[in-house]
Amino acid sequence: MNERILISGASIAGLTLAHWLARHGFKPTVVERAPMLRGGGNGVDVRDNAVEVVERMGIMPRIRELAADVQGMKFVDAADRAVARIDIQDPASVEVMRGDLVALLHEATDVEILFGDSIVGLEQDDDGVTVTFDHAPVRRFELVVGADGMHSNVRRLAFGPEEQFIQFKDHYFAFANTDASLGEDRWVTMFNTPGKMTGIYRSGAHSQAKAYFMFRSAPLEYDRRNVAAHKQLISDVFGDDTSWQTKKLLHAALADPDFYFDALGQVQMDSWSNGRIALVGDAAWCASPASGAGAELALVGAYRLAGELAAASGDHRIAFARYDIAHRPLVDKKQQIGPNVRLMVPKTEGGRCVRDVVARSPLMKALSALERRMQARNARPLPEYVR
Repeated sequence: MNERILISGASIAGLTLAHWLARHGFKPTVVERAPMLRGGGNGVDVRDNAVEVVERMGIMPRIRELAADVQGMKFVDAADRAVARIDIQDPASVEVMRGDLVALLHEATDVEILFGDSIVGLEQDDDGVTVTFDHAPVRRFELVVGADGMHSNVRRLAFGPEEQFIQFKDHYFAFANTDASLGEDRWVTMFNTPGKMTGIYRSGAHSQAKAYFMFRSAPLEYDRRNVAAHKQLISDVFGDDTSWQTKKLLHAALADPDFYFDALGQVQMDSWSNGRIALVGDAAWCASPASGAGAELALVGAYRLAGELAAASGDHRIAFARYDIAHRPLVDKKQQIGPNVRLMVPKTEGGRCVRDVVARSPLMKALSALERRMQARNARPLPEYVR
């Protein structure tokens, strides 16, 4: 029942879902707009139940080998003096570059992938979904899953315009490759002026550093696919800033063809399914990069969706409902990002001073350690789904 399943998006959620569907005996196909796997990206955390998922996939040893080896966050003043440090290392979790994780998931997933194509039409009926592609011939599938990110094309076609579901969180961000000699090795270095943050991500296991920019703003009008316009927006906001290493980072970022810019937003939906069409990953619940939980939610959510379909013998009506009930509590928790944004981008100079004092406090370290212990204690093993 419901054997043929189309997944839109070959990133963390989509490839994880494809892997587990195939393991459970389904016949998944993945369609990906890009002509090949998308490399690059920032560091992502594999933690808590997500560790279980990748261990059961057999790729956890390789993830540990490719760990980014970042020790923590460091806040600096204009003279590059550290004013506060926060150790973020957790022995129970691993940070890995997004592109490395996607490559490992692809290696572990032997399914049909249609690169360089996308869905342009979905028509569902009682027996399945007729899918029209941009290039490939029309095909029939019994189920379709959108794993195509915050700006999901599947969500737009099956649920409605993204404006109904994306909540803007008052900030924009960008990241790009930069000179590896900038910043301290194994640290994320952040410099703040009111409402703005410039940062450097230096992995201890990779030669390439990342430049980060984030700024507070009212909603802006721009073409989401126009990279030149995105670079101009960042240049307009940070171009006159001569403090710290902002000019060097901005120069490198504007020259990077892989420059990435977007709004800080969250996807809020009452349901992640509509008939035979469902969503997973950022398409369903994007918590924003400020949550630090994108990979965790994608891995666990995709595992649960595939597992619930297996447990229900492919009955999507039962499986989609159970998937929503099982995964939504974790999503609701991870979407509480207020403190993270205030930590990274204090709104005022006074707020920055308070942040620095709190970050230096031994209480901050104690609370972080306590939170990790509580999460580990409260974590429940994921079910072993059987078809």
